[in-house]
Amino acid sequence: MTTEGHIAALERRHQELDRQIQAETQNRLADDLMVATLKRKKLEVKDALYKLQGTTRQ
Repeated sequence: MTTEGHIAALERRHQELDRQIQAETQNRLADDLMVATLKRKKLEVKDALYKLQGTTRQ
């Protein structure tokens, strides 16, 4: 997979995690542990995106 393809895949994953977080928090019986786990995964994806985007700019 090319770097651009990998970045696009990570962006899609980031958006999907955001949708999952929103859906979970709108649930009246929201699972705080699930929300925290999703947010942690989203942050990991965001970190990976920044690293890849930094390498493509250099």
